[in-house]
Amino acid sequence: MNTQRILEINKALSNSTRLEILKWLKKPEVHFPPHKDLGHFDDGVCGLFIKNKSGLSQPTISHYLTGMQKAGLLTTTRHGKWTYFKRNEGVIKEFLTAMQKEL
Repeated sequence: MNTQRILEINKALSNSTRLEILKWLKKPEVHFPPHKDLGHFDDGVCGLFIKNKSGLSQPTISHYLTGMQKAGLLTTTRHGKWTYFKRNEGVIKEFLTAMQKEL
């Protein structure tokens, strides 16, 4: 992972709510109900549930989730009108390994 990519991920995580979202998504079954139409977390957590848990406005949470997705920390899946967010474990692992090497 190059320095630019490390900086992009750090920027995406430079907010306590974004860090909390990443923590929540690590164990979604503990922090969220499954969406009534799916009943599982295989595709992640519905963005509406993340918004509700965070207590933030729709535009703010959308901005946060988009930034995290662009940094590669999250993947998305669409089901109808709903977008589901899931941690990208490969990128997270690569980032943590790169940080250990750099620091």
